[in-house]
Amino acid sequence: MNLNQARERANKLKDLINDYRYHYHVLNESIISDEAADSLKHELAQLEEQYPELITPDSPTQRVAGAVLPGFSEVRHTTRMLSLNDVFSEEEVEAWVKRIEKAAPDFKKEYFADIKMDGLACALIYNDGLLERGVTRGDGYVGEDITLNVRTMDSIPLSLRAATKYQSFLKGRTEVRGEIVMYKADFERLNEERQKLGQPLFANPRNTAAGTIRQLDPGLVASRPLHFRAYDLLRDNQAEVATNSFAYQVLADLGFSTNHAAKLLNSVSQIMDFVNGWEHKRKNLEFNTDGIVVKLNDRQLFDKLGVAGKAPRGAIAFKYAAEQATTIVRDIFVSIGRTGTATPVAVLEPVVIAGSTVQMATLHNEAEIKRKDIRIGDSVIVHKAGDIIPEVVEPLVKLRTGKERVFEMPSLCPICGSKLVKLKAEDAAWRCPNPNCPSRTWKQIQHYASKEALDIEGLGEKNIIALLDKGLIKDPADIYSLKTEQVMSLERFASVSASKLIEAISTKVHPSLSRFLYGLGIRHIGAQTAIDLANHFKTFEAIMDATVEDLTNVEGVGEVVAEAVVEYFAEPVNRRLLEKFKHLGVWPEPVKQSQAGKLNGMNFVITGTLEGLSREAAADKIRALGGRFQTSIAKDTDYLVIGNNPGTSKVEQARKLGTNAIDERALSQLLD
Repeated sequence: MNLNQARERANKLKDLINDYRYHYHVLNESIISDEAADSLKHELAQLEEQYPELITPDSPTQRVAGAVLPGFSEVRHTTRMLSLNDVFSEEEVEAWVKRIEKAAPDFKKEYFADIKMDGLACALIYNDGLLERGVTRGDGYVGEDITLNVRTMDSIPLSLRAATKYQSFLKGRTEVRGEIVMYKADFERLNEERQKLGQPLFANPRNTAAGTIRQLDPGLVASRPLHFRAYDLLRDNQAEVATNSFAYQVLADLGFSTNHAAKLLNSVSQIMDFVNGWEHKRKNLEFNTDGIVVKLNDRQLFDKLGVAGKAPRGAIAFKYAAEQATTIVRDIFVSIGRTGTATPVAVLEPVVIAGSTVQMATLHNEAEIKRKDIRIGDSVIVHKAGDIIPEVVEPLVKLRTGKERVFEMPSLCPICGSKLVKLKAEDAAWRCPNPNCPSRTWKQIQHYASKEALDIEGLGEKNIIALLDKGLIKDPADIYSLKTEQVMSLERFASVSASKLIEAISTKVHPSLSRFLYGLGIRHIGAQTAIDLANHFKTFEAIMDATVEDLTNVEGVGEVVAEAVVEYFAEPVNRRLLEKFKHLGVWPEPVKQSQAGKLNGMNFVITGTLEGLSREAAADKIRALGGRFQTSIAKDTDYLVIGNNPGTSKVEQARKLGTNAIDERALSQLLD
């Protein structure tokens, strides 16, 4: 990207960020997620770092946004209220420490870390111990006078504690800075009350807190549960507050609530231990957070290092892996799945989301692309949570240059050239009807060998493609006729690895009925539905002969699923495949009468990643004890197991339905 292209991109980014900030800080509404906005700001900061001539006084990277609302008087801060530079990795933390070491080689390596609160920044000014004024951050230089509103909050002392051992702070001007937050439990109760009254629900605790404190009616503010948490203490003589750890001691003694998690640290490794520890525990906090604030403990050195743009050099904000980010759609191609479904896939400029690099995202189908108006070349918001496949949420239309291209769905399969069809007029997806399409074939075999199906070790994607290219297999049944010598002829195999693969295949000649049924790749048949069908019909022959009416008698099986099962067994090509399995001695075991386990009748959903076992292993253990493993929250879900990087939609749905939310430790106790 040359300078002119960078300037054009930067100007568009500035316009969009400023529009977002106006809606967020002035109108208290979100037009895009905080995470997406952070991603845009990060891109702008990188452009300005590469091309310093692009930095302008009005750049969003050079100020803290906000505007004084009509009805509030302006108040100029005696000391600018700064925001912090974001970092996202241990390497960036190390780079920050090295910059400090370069500026102050002999500095005392003490860092003060605290949880970053998601609320509204506020400054409280006390004169001779009495509350004189409350001021919002505003643009960092000038804020809004919200004195009457903050006086209604019980968490804000109207006078500093006279019993304090720090008597000097009761004389002269003392400024306390902190965050006004709404606790998650209070937010839920408030929305429940509004729902009963038929009023529109609030979007999130942060917006609700900000919108409340900036009301012109103090009575309304008093009626809503807000809390002030202090994080900074200022005096005219800053030598009175030598360190941040001392500031927290004084704040608590003066009568302010601070975060008890705040901690003094001495190295990058200790900082990262603190960061990583709270990443897993933060869901249990009373308030929302998206990261950790780390400052130099020595405030004199902090002041000496000064400010770069809008942020102090002596502090950073470590942001946890976001579930959303912005990037660019470089291309769109069509992927053919094992059942023939033609799925448009976006090729993305690589971006890190939820802790992993994302380069492709599903666009679902042609209708979805048209509905969202996603084009090749668009800047887009991409979402990924835990193990969920990344998807494009929406395009950022205001960043368009006019060079973007509309995607046209191909009429022919890009792999085999067959004409794409829709089985029914109301179907959303196009399909390749050719059962011998190479893409369908290798994905079908891969699905058959996958962990949730037959779980054949050593038969991954690359080995399957190698076997297909050599002409050694054409369908899942062919793997059972493979010989060690044939496998050894492939470049990827030696004697030992070939023998191990043949041995692994030989142990799956008589699989369980549910795994074999799932492994066939019948449309709409997931692992749990396969288990339900197996437990109901007991034998594979009974399922093959079942009618739509028979199948819909199974709990959780609707007409669409039933029709897909009947259609599969009616297809001659599928019948021939099953005959080949039987000829090779491969057939599923009938289901024996099982005894009720301790989890009988209980339904589980897992969101995020578990540390002690894989999702598949957890599902197997749940099923072995009589429980059901579901892929989405429903009214009959008993437990939502929340792992690392959980999906917010599942957590929110569980809250709405009153589903029990447990962590991995609680799940382990149920399974033991």
